[in-house]
Amino acid sequence: MNHSSQYVSKALIATAIFAAPQIYANKNEKQNLEHIEVQGVQSRLQARGILKDSIAKTELIDSEQLKNMQAANLSEAIDKALGIRVSNECSMCGAKRIMINGMKGEHTNILVDGVPLHTMLSGFYGMDSVATAGIGTIEIARGAGASLTAPEAIGGTVNLVSQKPTKNGAELDVAFGNLDYRKISMVAMGISEDDKSTVSVIAQHDSRAQFDGDKNGVSESPLLDNDSLAVTLTHDLSLDTTLKARYGRSQSEVFGGPVIGDTTSSIAETLASVNKGEADSLFVDNDVRNRYIGHPWETAEWVDTQREEWLFTVLHSLDSNLALDVSYANVEHIQDSFYESIDYYAKDDMQFASVKLYYTLNNQHLITMGFDHRDEKMRSHTEALANNPLYMSDSFDYSVSGLFIQDTYTPSIDFELAFAIRFDQINADFIANQAVDDEIDETLISPRLDIRWFHHDNWTSRFSVGQGYRAPLSFFESDHGILDAEKGYLVDVHDVERSLGYNYSLNHTADKINATLSIAYTQVDNLASLTHNQSGTPVLGQLTERADVLAWDLAVSYQLTSSLQLGGSIESYQYNDVFKSSFGIAPTEQRASVNLSYELDAWDLSANYLHVPSRDLTDYGYEGYNDQQATQAKQTNVGSYGLLDFKVAYAINKQFELYFGITNALDYNQAEDEDTPIMFDNEGGYDVTYIYAPLRGRQAFLGFDYDF
Repeated sequence: MNHSSQYVSKALIATAIFAAPQIYANKNEKQNLEHIEVQGVQSRLQARGILKDSIAKTELIDSEQLKNMQAANLSEAIDKALGIRVSNECSMCGAKRIMINGMKGEHTNILVDGVPLHTMLSGFYGMDSVATAGIGTIEIARGAGASLTAPEAIGGTVNLVSQKPTKNGAELDVAFGNLDYRKISMVAMGISEDDKSTVSVIAQHDSRAQFDGDKNGVSESPLLDNDSLAVTLTHDLSLDTTLKARYGRSQSEVFGGPVIGDTTSSIAETLASVNKGEADSLFVDNDVRNRYIGHPWETAEWVDTQREEWLFTVLHSLDSNLALDVSYANVEHIQDSFYESIDYYAKDDMQFASVKLYYTLNNQHLITMGFDHRDEKMRSHTEALANNPLYMSDSFDYSVSGLFIQDTYTPSIDFELAFAIRFDQINADFIANQAVDDEIDETLISPRLDIRWFHHDNWTSRFSVGQGYRAPLSFFESDHGILDAEKGYLVDVHDVERSLGYNYSLNHTADKINATLSIAYTQVDNLASLTHNQSGTPVLGQLTERADVLAWDLAVSYQLTSSLQLGGSIESYQYNDVFKSSFGIAPTEQRASVNLSYELDAWDLSANYLHVPSRDLTDYGYEGYNDQQATQAKQTNVGSYGLLDFKVAYAINKQFELYFGITNALDYNQAEDEDTPIMFDNEGGYDVTYIYAPLRGRQAFLGFDYDF
C-alpha cells in the first residue's frame, strides 16, 4: 500500500549527497562559512516593498514555532493558530478542513510561495499530507481578497513560504513515540561559489497508528502514513533576472474503521472481506458503545492519495521602477479510496499561470497589475455505483481567467492604503449533468480595500473590506461519506458563492508587551449545502438566504524576563442560523489558550493549554442514537475540555539537540471521556460523524535534531 517508500529512501540519500560540501564549496571553505546572504533580484525587490500583493492582515508562524509544536503536517502546524480552526470531518478517514475567520474549509486557499498549488480535491484529503520540513514561515492572511492571485479565498489564505538557502548544509530531524508515531525529515541546502545558484532537497516521512479510545474494535482516529519529497532550484541569470523551479511529490495512506491487530489483520484483508456479505449485526446488542462484531469492510475507510506538482517562476527587473513576475504551475492529484464497500477513484489535474507587473509610479504609488488563469479537470469513477440509475459522477471542468490591478498608496510612513479590483470570467460544469449547460458561467467584478495606519509608535490599526467568490464544485467539499448510502446524488448548482467581508485589527507593541484585537464580519450568498430530496437522494444545492459570521479574537504576549515569555488568547465565532444549517460537523465557537516559552542556557521549554467551553449541539442539527432501535439518544449538551501540549529541548552543542514532548498530555478524547462519534440515525442507519471533541489521545515523543 505504501507506494512511495522507494523514492523517499532515495530522497534521503540524495539529501545527504546534496549536503556534501563538494557540491558547492570545498571542505576548508565550508568550515569557514558562517552565513551567505543571497541578494538576488527577489531580495532587492522585497526590500523595496515591490513584491507585495497580499492586502489582508497577515500572521506568521516561523520555523522555530513549527519545531516547538512538533508539527509534522500542515493541519498540526496551524491547528491552534489565532483565527484558524482545523475541523475533523470524519472519525474513520480523519479528513481535515482548515477554517479561517469562521468560514468553512472550502473557503481557504493553500498557496506555496504565493502560488495556488492545491486543487479542489486536495483541499479535503491534502492537509494531513503537507509536510512541514523545509517551510520557513507560514503566512496566514485572513479575510476575503487575501491575495490578488487567490480570489476564491473567502475566508483567507495559508501561504507556505519555503526556506531560502543561506549556507551549505543539512538538517536531520528524527522522532519516535507511542501509537507507532514516527517523524523523519531531512533538509539539505546548498549555494554555488558565485552565489548565483541555490538548491534545496527536502524529504519527510511521518506516520502514526490508529487510535481506539473506547476499545470497541473501531478506531476514532485513523492510521496515517505520509511520504514527501521536494526539490527547489534557483538561478540568477543576472542581477535583474531570477529563475526558480520546484518539483514536489507526496503519497499519503489513511485507514480507519476496524483496528488492525484487533478486528482485522490488515488493510488487504479488510478490503477483501466484502465477499463475506453483510453481518447480522455491527455491534453487540446493536449498540455502538459495545464490541464491534461486523465484518471488517462494514466500517472501513481507506484513502490513498498521490500528488505531483511542478512550479516555475521568472522574476525580472526591467528597470529601477518596473518588475515582471511570471509563474506557471501544474498539479496532478490522484485519489484511490474505499468507503465501506464503495470504491471511488478520482484524478484532478490543475494548471495555473500568472503574469504580474510591479510599477513604482512615484514615491507614493506602487501599481500591481496582471493576468492569471486556472484550469482544472477532475474525473471520478466508481465501479460499485456504475449501474445505479441515481448515480451521477461528480466529475467537473472548471476554469477562471482574471485581470487585476492594485494601487498601494503610501503618502507617509504612518499611512498606507491599497485598493485592488479583479475582473473574473468563471466557467464550471459538472460534465455528467446532461440536463443543463455549464452550471456556472459568470463574469464577476471584485473590489478590495486595505488601510493600515500607524497611530503612534506603539499603536497600529488595519482595516480591510473586500468581495470574494467560490464555485461550489466537489461533493466532498459539501459533505463526506455520501457514497456508501448507494442512493446516488444530484446537482442543483447555478451560481457562485459570493462574499463580502470586513476586517479590523488594532495592535499595541511596547517593550515587553504585544497585544492584538481583531474583528471580522463575513456574509455569504448562495452558500453550498447538501440536502436530500423526497427519495432520500443527496442533492448538492445552495441556500437561498444569506449566511453570516462575526468573529473576534484577542491575543496578548508579555516578556516577563529575558528568558520567559507568557501569552494568551481568546476567540469567539457567532453564526446566524442560516450558516449553522450548512455545517455537517459543529464548529468550535469559543476557545481560549495560555502559553509560555522559557529559555535557560541550553534548555528550551514551550507549552500551550487550550480550553473549549461546553456547547449545545442542537444548534447544528445534531441528532443520533447509540442503539439501532433509536431508543438511547446521544447527548447534545456536551461538556468543556482542555488540551495541554509541551516540548522540552536540550542543546548538547550548536549542532545537536535532544527533545521530548507530549501532545494532549491530559489524554482527553471524545470516545473515552464522553461518547463515541459512531451513531445510528432514527431509521437505524449507521454513521461516523457525531463529532464534537478531539478523537486522539495522548501522544508522547522523543527525538533529536542534527544540523550539519
